[in-house]
Amino acid sequence: MSDLSTATFGSGCFWCTEAVFKDLKGVLAVVPGYSGGTAETADYETVCTKTTDHAEVVQIEYNELVISFETLLDVFFHTHNPTTLNQQGNDVGPQYRSVIFYHSDQQKSLAQKQILKLNASGEYADKIVTQVVPFETFYPAEDYHQDYFAKNPSQGYCAFVVGPKVAKFRKLYQKLLKD
Repeated sequence: MSDLSTATFGSGCFWCTEAVFKDLKGVLAVVPGYSGGTAETADYETVCTKTTDHAEVVQIEYNELVISFETLLDVFFHTHNPTTLNQQGNDVGPQYRSVIFYHSDQQKSLAQKQILKLNASGEYADKIVTQVVPFETFYPAEDYHQDYFAKNPSQGYCAFVVGPKVAKFRKLYQKLLKD
């Protein structure tokens, strides 16, 4: 049995999400892309029309012996606002929804338990609206979206949205960062 697993999360703009998860020990690959839609293909231009039902996501390949799905969930829930429907900050639309595409019954169960726990804790003023749905298909985003923050840290959105989010994440999860 392999120690490698896959997680697929949507938490707003995939530039932010990719930049966060690629810094974690045990994460081998993070690929921005699209999932959850009805169209048989997806690209940025089409997804932005809000007619395909796809979400911007990252597909994460990770080593379960180094980082658990539960830890990935913790990072997921604490690096975006899981209580806003179809919106993260100024990014508005169903493609920016909070969603977990589970790859196994265990991932589904762990995600649902985490949501119940967070809702009961009162950590968030509003209830979590994150969808937990079965994974079906993943379409990698265009090449220019891959490693976008790393390649364009001074670009406006990166400097004012992605950068501060990544800095907050790095401070909060220092012990989990790659050397």
